[in-house]
Amino acid sequence: MANHKSAEKRTRQTKTRTEHNHYYAKTTRNAVKDLRNTTDKEEAQKKLSKVSSMLDKLAKGNVIHKNKASNLKSGLACHVNKLGAEKAEK
Repeated sequence: MANHKSAEKRTRQTKTRTEHNHYYAKTTRNAVKDLRNTTDKEEAQKKLSKVSSMLDKLAKGNVIHKNKASNLKSGLACHVNKLGAEKAEK
């Protein structure tokens, strides 16, 4: 339990930030999942730029590590590029 007013305030701030960060991290995870389930290349390219931006913002705010954001963006870009190759083969 907090023994000082400042410690109580930090507890409140931490709780607020945790809720905020959890919301945006979950929203981004859902967007990533939605992008991975997309089969249309045009739609996937539009979503890729939005998801990349979301990941960059999370990394900038230290919600996720910058390397994790880079790895996710790279994997999603490969996924979008493969969508065009699959249609070309058919």
